[in-house]
Amino acid sequence: MFNDIGPLELVALVVLAVLVFGPDKLPKVIQDVTRTIRKIREFSDSAKQDIRQELGPEFKDFEFEDLNPKTFIRKQMENDELGLKELRNGFDLKKEMAEVTDAVHGRDTESSSSGSASSSGSGGGRIDMSKKPDMAKKPEKPAAEDRPPFDADAT
Repeated sequence: MFNDIGPLELVALVVLAVLVFGPDKLPKVIQDVTRTIRKIREFSDSAKQDIRQELGPEFKDFEFEDLNPKTFIRKQMENDELGLKELRNGFDLKKEMAEVTDAVHGRDTESSSSGSASSSGSGGGRIDMSKKPDMAKKPEKPAAEDRPPFDADAT
């Protein structure tokens, strides 16, 4: 219930409660709050029991916590009927990222070299990745004849 409250925050709440309610009324306020929480829990439990009775015997193992999407997904991921554990364990993120990095930088890896050999035989044009642009070099100003023609309709 108070999983995200630290010790310093708890002390601050106690001091604030003593200041607001005073040391005389604080025990009665705590009793009233705990009584209210207990009544809410009893009401919640009776409502759950009523719903389970209405659903019938085929839903006897139904848990209301499964209605939370995170809990439902976690439970389904732990279920090994779909083979998701094998997929999750077979996927190596570091290896995949290294392959993507190598492909971007134009380095050959085992998987990309076999894939490029099959794609080069298809007759499609390939971009030569061996020529790397010099990013530190400032671009040259184009000559007047290299500039594209001015299109008055496009502006």
